[in-house]
Amino acid sequence: MAIWRTVVGKMWLTIIGLVAVVITTLGLFLLEYIDLTFADPMKIKHLFIYSGVIGFLLTTFFAFFLLTKITQPLREMKDAANSVAQGDYTARVAIRSSDEIGELANTFNQMASELHTLIKDLQHERDHLSSVLRSMTDSVISFDAGGEVILTNPQGQHLLEDWSSVDWSDEDSPERDAHVPGPLRETFRNVISSGKELTVKVHVKSGVWSVVMTPLASTDSVRGAVAVLRDVTEEFRVDKMRKDFVANVSHEIRTPLSMVQGYSEALMDDIAATPEERRELVQVIHDESLRMGRLVKDLLDLARMEAGYLEMNFQPLDVNGLLSRVYRKFAVLAKERHIVLTKSEEDPSLLLEAADADRLEQVLTNLMDNALRHTPSGASIALCASRIGGSNGEWLELKVIDEGQGIPHEDLPYIFERFYKADKARKRETTGGGTGLGLAIVKNLIVAHGGTISAISAPGQGTAFTIQLPVEANRKKNAKEPLR
Repeated sequence: MAIWRTVVGKMWLTIIGLVAVVITTLGLFLLEYIDLTFADPMKIKHLFIYSGVIGFLLTTFFAFFLLTKITQPLREMKDAANSVAQGDYTARVAIRSSDEIGELANTFNQMASELHTLIKDLQHERDHLSSVLRSMTDSVISFDAGGEVILTNPQGQHLLEDWSSVDWSDEDSPERDAHVPGPLRETFRNVISSGKELTVKVHVKSGVWSVVMTPLASTDSVRGAVAVLRDVTEEFRVDKMRKDFVANVSHEIRTPLSMVQGYSEALMDDIAATPEERRELVQVIHDESLRMGRLVKDLLDLARMEAGYLEMNFQPLDVNGLLSRVYRKFAVLAKERHIVLTKSEEDPSLLLEAADADRLEQVLTNLMDNALRHTPSGASIALCASRIGGSNGEWLELKVIDEGQGIPHEDLPYIFERFYKADKARKRETTGGGTGLGLAIVKNLIVAHGGTISAISAPGQGTAFTIQLPVEANRKKNAKEPLR
């Protein structure tokens, strides 16, 4: 910077100008008297010249003194202020005096120290908040008033990326909140307009999310909103399953209870006139009581299975003998209904190192019973077993294939749930039918053996249930040994 632009330079130029004006004025005023009064006027003129030079030197010395005492400390403070502005909060100014400049330097150093402490505290809080957000299992997304995302944790970022694959263009949204995901737009607008916290549930991609959106309020307006999203799909499913379970159990028990009550009242009122009619009523009451007993037994078994308390007896098992027993059990019934029942040839390799023969027979019995009840006369049912290899060891595959009515494609994912009913062709009869828990029990038993079960079906083309069991001992760890 040029010296005449500094404070000291301006003072120096001002003093020089004042000295020059004083000497010039005095010289012009006395010039006409010098030649008339003094004997040697040249000495007087030299005196004026010497006085001007000495005044110039004195003012220059004074200017450099001020430069050292004022300008240099101010420049140091300016450089330190620039360093602080660029993020170097350790910059300090040397204190060279105890005057006002020194006090100003001391105050600047104190300000820089306090600012450094404040910035460190803010960074600590920011890191703490960032750690908290990263450790949260919930998704946190912060929006400004225009709908732009200004902050999110990793879970929230993953959620935004997942939801970005959904086309929300059919949503009626203004330009200002176009960046807000479609399911959150209505809630976002309400929060921004009302300034109040809202809690809603949204359904996206077969998932259910609980959303709590809170406004970011400033002194005179709402400057944005923070949304906390929690995946409650499983809780929603369990709650729905609980409600459906209660409704289905009530329905399943109500029908036989009504029949038992009605037929027993008929017996009490002597409506049956002959012994044959009385025996018929008693037979119905007996059948319905057996049905209720089966329902209660299946419910208790299923509850114990899902709680992990299975009475399993794992031993080496020859699957050929298991298939033969199941085949003989249903051969006569299939023949009476004119259904062709076949099974695969015996294979010495069909061995399991650890399996519960009774439980697997229960599984195949349930599947065969379903196949027989839903397969028309003239069709066929096949019971097959084979050994297959896989990347994670040897597996034994069991199949029950029928040519029955089939199951609609949309019902297949739910057939192993309790009391789930597919289309009318698969519904059981009121009397002598199943309890609606068979496939749920089957799945739990297969999982207890460390295996999997799946179904392939189409309406009018039959159904194929496939069971895969590990040849090596790999039973479910929470399956209990036989209770003593």
